[in-house]
Amino acid sequence: MTPVLRVSDLRKSFGPVEALRGADLELHAGEVLAVVGDNGAGKSTLIKHIAGVYQPDSGEMLLAGEKLALRSPREARARGIETVYQDLALADDLSIGANIFLGREPVRRFLGLLPYVDDRTIRRETAALLQRIRSVIPAEARTVARLSGGQRQAVAIARAIYWQAKVVLMDEPTAALAVMERERVIEHARELASHGVGVIYIGHNLTEILKVADRIAVMFRGRTVHVTAAGDTTQETLIKYMTGYSETEKAA
Repeated sequence: MTPVLRVSDLRKSFGPVEALRGADLELHAGEVLAVVGDNGAGKSTLIKHIAGVYQPDSGEMLLAGEKLALRSPREARARGIETVYQDLALADDLSIGANIFLGREPVRRFLGLLPYVDDRTIRRETAALLQRIRSVIPAEARTVARLSGGQRQAVAIARAIYWQAKVVLMDEPTAALAVMERERVIEHARELASHGVGVIYIGHNLTEILKVADRIAVMFRGRTVHVTAAGDTTQETLIKYMTGYSETEKAA
């Protein structure tokens, strides 16, 4: 099967610093691919290329077999790539529905002439969507500023499902969350995959990674150095690749 996303030999430098030195990645529809690595391994830089924040110096990205050359996050969203950032990038002063439909609000016309935002459709679609992902968000939460970290994650994930994303990037989604909320985020990631979405899950907690992922890609110093099925590896093996110990073994 053609991967929903393929990244080949991606390279990026910031002045003298080589952030990516040949990163490779293949993501299939309906799977959770975890990307792990120590600080400075290039994980965030890679994700920001896929999200349209950065443009590579060289290399290639393909989305469903078609060349992907993004100039902005808006272009990435238009192509079906949604990002759930660690800080979630939600508008705190807006409602849940307004965040889900932000920039893509349904519009009706008064007397067939004057356009206005269809708030009734937004409320109906939002309620159905939150029920679909089994999220319990209190009715009194008029703005997302009043939501917990896990509930905010649910809003961001609901947005990705509603707009039929092909790829969802989850960047450290459980950072600063309570244990129960972390479990719910893992369930959300698996649910996205069950809808045929390709999920890239960035994280540091290897216990969590082994629980959520179908496959795991390890990055070290800007390169993809190891890819494995989650069921075929251990934390100890992943740590060897994350720290470069496996490269030392090869050289020896």
